[in-house]
Amino acid sequence: MLYSCCSNSCLQQLSLSTGYSPDLRVLNMVRLMSTSYLEIVVILWSLAVAAMADNVKYKDPKQPVAARVKDLLGRMTVDEKIGQMVQIERLSATPDIVRRYFIGSLLSGGGSVPNPEATVADWINMVNDFQNGSLSTRLGIPMIYGIDAVHGHNNVINATIFPHNIGLGATRDTDLVKRIGAATAAEVRATGIPYAFAPCIAVCRDPRWGRCYESYSEDTKLVQNMTDVILGLQGEIPKGSRLGVPYVAGKDKVAACAKHFVADGGTTRGIDENNTVANQHELLSIHMPPYYDSVIKGVSTVMVSYSSWNGKRMHANRDLITGYLKDKLNFKGFVISDWEGIDRITSPPHSNYTYSVLASITAGIDMVMVPNNYIEFINDLKYLVKNKFIPMDRIDDAVSRILRVKFTMGLFENPIADFSMVNEVGSQPHRDIAREAVRKSLVLLKNGKQGSEPVLPLPKRASKVLVAGSHADNLGYQCGGWTIGWQGFSGNANTTGTTILTGIKSAVDRNTEISYMENPNTDYIKSNNFSYAIVVVGEHPYTEMFGDSSNLTIADPGPNIIRTVCGNVKCVVVIISGRPVVVEPYLSMIDALVAAWLPGTEGQGVADVLFGDHEFSGKLSRTWFRSVDQLPMNVGDPHYDPLFPYGFGLTTKAVIERSTSGGMVKRPFVLGVLVSLFISLSLSQIL
Repeated sequence: MLYSCCSNSCLQQLSLSTGYSPDLRVLNMVRLMSTSYLEIVVILWSLAVAAMADNVKYKDPKQPVAARVKDLLGRMTVDEKIGQMVQIERLSATPDIVRRYFIGSLLSGGGSVPNPEATVADWINMVNDFQNGSLSTRLGIPMIYGIDAVHGHNNVINATIFPHNIGLGATRDTDLVKRIGAATAAEVRATGIPYAFAPCIAVCRDPRWGRCYESYSEDTKLVQNMTDVILGLQGEIPKGSRLGVPYVAGKDKVAACAKHFVADGGTTRGIDENNTVANQHELLSIHMPPYYDSVIKGVSTVMVSYSSWNGKRMHANRDLITGYLKDKLNFKGFVISDWEGIDRITSPPHSNYTYSVLASITAGIDMVMVPNNYIEFINDLKYLVKNKFIPMDRIDDAVSRILRVKFTMGLFENPIADFSMVNEVGSQPHRDIAREAVRKSLVLLKNGKQGSEPVLPLPKRASKVLVAGSHADNLGYQCGGWTIGWQGFSGNANTTGTTILTGIKSAVDRNTEISYMENPNTDYIKSNNFSYAIVVVGEHPYTEMFGDSSNLTIADPGPNIIRTVCGNVKCVVVIISGRPVVVEPYLSMIDALVAAWLPGTEGQGVADVLFGDHEFSGKLSRTWFRSVDQLPMNVGDPHYDPLFPYGFGLTTKAVIERSTSGGMVKRPFVLGVLVSLFISLSLSQIL
């Protein structure tokens, strides 16, 4: 019956699709009509609905983005606008909450997953469930789901985990970081997520900072160059694009997020979320340039830092957020807070939340990562708008920026994720890129003792080789923080990858015996007549303030393992760390020293270079100090006296074939080994 087509549910559906709500009296009149007359009315109604849909500009992808934003903004209520400015954690959300409060964005914090063993399908289904809540609102504005994907899709089991940024800085390879960005984007989109909180473009000036491994370098220019990762994440910006306008190329790309604005890497003594003391020239010449490059490359969002500049919290700094980033740099994307970042405007945090809302929104923050206390935030912001403490044009500016990103990335046309890209997660091509990145990130700091021949590359054919150290067979340790869990993990059970030990075993000749003992004693070493030893030690995983360190030492029992092994057999020491650590006390007993940073899941890349299948080419992206008492110390400082200077790195050439009988005695068929120093110091001064 046609009558059923004009039931309450049908007319409600029409209301949802058009924004038009039929009067109850009209509905009652329709029910009283004759069937034949009703047919005419239904036809006329359908035509009217079609006409109305044609006039809804924001739903028309052929319309310019600016026209769509203006049209949609004009249809929105204050509640709908404020909802767009809210980002909440998935654990605090349901599809009904998303619908009821018009929530504009959701996120997964570090380690926040659909379930402990979540598959790609689980992620897709979770995101789509929330999205359906958004699409059921009056205007059907899709939410945007964000996640920390800082070295690959690091929350997701079996995803490819790339080296952390400090290692990528050592590669100096901008094409490589673009390919890493593209691979990361594909894996993130494969799980239904269109927004990645990356890259971190901090210029870390003190390795005592617990986030230093998230920084590409202490050198501003190198960090600027590495912002090319944005072109991989979002796609190459078209020629002729307007400066500062966000750009996302398609369904296999994500909205990127340059963070943390600004000078988070310059805090006093490297204390996380602390105060950066710097004059304006230092701020603009050291910490700001990477944001200029990011804006030029079309970055969609910028995240504000927890830290302060000369005592003023960045989340409340209108001069820098609005005055510099938005007005001077002409950034047209949206500015997002960090996790409970506005709470920290006051001390203690959240002690005057209404003020924090006022200060942050007035400063120019467009979307607030609440992430749990959303009702209080919404009520406070509504109060401030209603009582004209915050003008409506500030709200409209914030919402326009959020909508601009959503329209630009095609979220209105493709709000629901499908399963077409599930095979991208942890794919072999992506793992190949990660393995290449590991090879290129390794920095050779020492290769042979004074007056002796180079130790590296190692021969694949040897009678017996010792592998020792807590980090040799630990996937979690070699991945570091921001892996599966917020603080990372220990062991090999949480995701898929190749440990350094496994890589060594697959690299050597089949007749070479590999003996692994994490912490061998002297008697064991002497009684086995090893040809050589590989010791893999370093830092345990950490994230953010939990990584702040005043001593920067190798984790126990690492130093003792170095002394025991290297004191009794020719040894190569591989350091797994998120920054330079104290090594000078052990340097004289070490035959070869390699900085491997936090290489990620593809440990085979370490073996590729140790055994000469590929050359050492990495250069230090930050200064390696002698003692923590020298810190902070960066290239160009008047008191610069490093153990290994910025840019240092020995090189080798790949070796075709090597053999040895009963130890590292000879190398009868070596193509060549070339060792180069790029410092003015002699080896005798260093060692």
